[in-house]
Amino acid sequence: MEAEIISLAARVKQIKPSPTLAVNAKAKAMKAAGKDILNFSVGEPDFDTPAHVCAAAKKAIDEGFTRYTAVPGIPELREAIARRFGEDKGWRYEPEQIQVCCGGKHGLYNMAQALFGPGDEVLIPTPYWVSYPPIVTLAGATPVEVPLSEENDFDLTEELLRKYATPKTKAIVLNSPSNPTGAVFSEQALQAVAKLAIEGKWLVISDDIYDTIVYGDGKLTHILDVEPKLAAQTLVLNGVSKSFAMTGWRIGYTAGPKHIIAAMNKIQSQSTSNPSSIAQKAALAAVSGPQDFPLMMRDAFVPRLDFIMDALCSIPDVTCVRPKGAFYVFPNVSAYYGRSFQGKSVANSVDLADYLLEEALLAAVPGAAFGADAFIRFSFATDMATIREGMKRFREALARLS
Repeated sequence: MEAEIISLAARVKQIKPSPTLAVNAKAKAMKAAGKDILNFSVGEPDFDTPAHVCAAAKKAIDEGFTRYTAVPGIPELREAIARRFGEDKGWRYEPEQIQVCCGGKHGLYNMAQALFGPGDEVLIPTPYWVSYPPIVTLAGATPVEVPLSEENDFDLTEELLRKYATPKTKAIVLNSPSNPTGAVFSEQALQAVAKLAIEGKWLVISDDIYDTIVYGDGKLTHILDVEPKLAAQTLVLNGVSKSFAMTGWRIGYTAGPKHIIAAMNKIQSQSTSNPSSIAQKAALAAVSGPQDFPLMMRDAFVPRLDFIMDALCSIPDVTCVRPKGAFYVFPNVSAYYGRSFQGKSVANSVDLADYLLEEALLAAVPGAAFGADAFIRFSFATDMATIREGMKRFREALARLS
């Protein structure tokens, strides 16, 4: 065994690897070993990146656009993002208020490093995306979980916010539509957030990465529509990963007050410098070109959502709030805890996810990764044949537990 001569920094001991990526990696390893794995763990569209976007990247390579760019992104991309906000949302941003970064997660990291420190608290509605708490922790601040209830469709209330807010509260994270629940915050919830944010001078961090994938009437209420005055204390994070099936291109962006974006640029300048020059040209084509691709994906997800919800709701003792956006379902499976199969007991979501992978060859993410152990997450960003077989295996695997 190798001796640990060099000690690790204390901060790294506080952080756990991404459970989503861990499940995905294990599933891929089992598949490579010949197992018939159905993978519902990873959160990425199963569509190819649009042809015109790929063509823009190829053109960038052919024209030698392969050198450093400006740290916050090429000017034409930041201008295009600002125009897109204006056309789609009616929000006015200048290019200096936009930072382009290496994926949406990178934008959150830049933000946290620029703004948070010891003594700061950040409210995180729970269930949460797995990286919110670690990103806050790495900045030396304290993540404060605000537990949302399945019975209330995972919506926020003023009562909840006041219960968990303190004089140390510096920010709140909003993810609507949500990963992992697919829930969308109501206008009433956003009004409560706006009220308390103005009172407490909180930063509002609006992670809008799934904002093009909204079901029902397709309308999404945003906090900046509810209270435009909050623009001076709001950061909007987005990217092309989910809307244009560009997860591997690693381009995200943040819009907000100039002084905050400038501070984030300082962080980025000393870490990654600019995002990939080629991926930026691809993102420019996505943002400035036709906007029918995200709508096509959303429409394709609807029958998958209908099927997987019907399947889940037909399984005894499983409940699931119907997602209003994104491409995840988050069923409550806690009724099966305390049961076992061939001597293997299932006490929590981690045990159940492991059981499903080992016994049903079905990869899902345990709810514990999202701060909600009663649940597991399935991504339905996959084909209908996989969803049908996956739900069949899920039902049969649960039935074997006794």
